[in-house]
This record gives sequence, structure tokens and C-alpha cells, in this order.
Amino acid sequence: MRMKRYETGAAEGSPRVDIGGVDIAYQRWGAGPVVLCLHAIGHGARDFEQLAGLVGGQFEIIALDWPGQGRSGQDTESASAERYSVLLEGFVEALKLGRFVLYGNSIGGAAAILYADRHPENVRGLVLSNPGGLAPVDGFARFAIGRMVAFFQAGVDQKRWFSPAFKLYYGRVLPRRAAKVQRRRIIDARFDIAQPLVDAWRSFATQEADIRAVAARLKMPVLYAWATKDQIVPLKKSRAAVDTTPDHELVTFRAGHMPALETPKLFAKALRCFLSKLSD
Repeated sequence: MRMKRYETGAAEGSPRVDIGGVDIAYQRWGAGPVVLCLHAIGHGARDFEQLAGLVGGQFEIIALDWPGQGRSGQDTESASAERYSVLLEGFVEALKLGRFVLYGNSIGGAAAILYADRHPENVRGLVLSNPGGLAPVDGFARFAIGRMVAFFQAGVDQKRWFSPAFKLYYGRVLPRRAAKVQRRRIIDARFDIAQPLVDAWRSFATQEADIRAVAARLKMPVLYAWATKDQIVPLKKSRAAVDTTPDHELVTFRAGHMPALETPKLFAKALRCFLSKLSD
């Protein structure tokens, strides 16, 4: 059965790798120093397609599909930043990547922070767009997370009202015109991706999801590329953690959640500038 989520991820026929029994699809574009890209929950490798078109002549862009998203197979464990960081370890080992730049968005950003903390020798630089785990998880946050879990559970349960509600929601998550095509793919895949969304959002309320202390001990240069129109991961809630990151710079974009997808040319310019300053 061909699933709608396939269209959000790596192209048909793209390479695959088995990571601990999980079939992970991924795509490679361009040539040069590697930038390994990690997408937000419910998205896929095509989030980085426009970026690859802009910088693929200078860098190799590698983007994977998280389990149950894009063209990757299902996982035996629930989605979380911690779980994804473990899968990322296996992915890097399988591809024998050496040193690379790691770019993560949302839950992909949280997984990138965890990986970079454990394997600083592999990460030349870290690029983070609206990463999870840097805002306090207080009572209000847990209430909001609970509401989001219930919302996505309606997708799992195939509730009739979920389709128009999800379309409205994603119009706010990715509002910029440049994201229109991928936004439509994600909306079309709403029922395919509902369970990973439920699992990931449940994980956001756990103690292990708070990685502010991890960000404060990162050893490599970090570029925070933040979408300032984000209503789910607003900069103001994460700013204290951003400011504790030892070697960092912050660039903001008028986007909803994913600058590389919504403002690709401006993001590519900021990325090139950041990468030009990195040592080998």
C-alpha cells in the first residue's frame, strides 16, 4: 500500500539502512563537506530539498526520514528526541560519516543537541532551528502538551473533524509561500503521521525532554536559526537556554517553524556564513 507520507520524504529508490531493526530511508544531494539534516516530527527529508538546491554545489546534504515518516519503516519504540538520538548514532556509524555539520529542526534539533553532546568529536558545527527541549516544562506547558496529544489522537482515531483542523493548524506551522508544496504533502499525510505526532508530543512532557543543561555544555560552534513566528516553540521561552550555549550565534527569520523550508534563500546565506567560519 502506497502511503501519503512517502511523498514528504526521501525519493523513491533512495538508499536505505537498517538501524537496530528499523528501516531508515535517506537522501543525498550535492558534494562536499557533509551537512546531516534532521526533520521535525511528521515531516520528512524533502524539508531540505530546496536547501540542497541552493548549497548542493558546495556541500553534501544528507537527510533521513525518521521512523514512520517519509519512506522509513516503523519503529518498535515510541518517538522521542532521546530515541531519535540513538537512531542517529547508528545512522552515522552505518554511513561512516566522519566529521560533519549537524542541522536539526524541532524534535530533530533536540536529537541533534543530544547527539552532539555525546559525540563532540564528530560534529564540526551544530545548526538548530526551533529545537525542542530548551523551554521550561511547567504546569502550563504540560497542559498545552496534553491538548496537542489529544488533537493528534483524533487523527489516529480517524475523527472526521481532524482533516480541516489539521489543515488549519499546518497553515500556521508553515505559513510562508516557499513551504506550500511540502505543507500540502504533510497535510495529505495527516492520518499516516498521526501516531508519531502523538508519541512525540507525549514525550515532550517528560523529564528527559528538558535538555537545557545539555545545551549549556555543548563544545562546538552553534548557529541558532530561529523562526520568530513560531507559536509552538517561541524564541522567548527558549531564550535563556540559547544564551547559556557557550559558543553560539543567533539569527532570526520571519517564518513559522522551519527557516530552511520557509525562507530557503535567507537560511542558505546564514548557513554559508556560519560554515565558512568553521575549522576542519
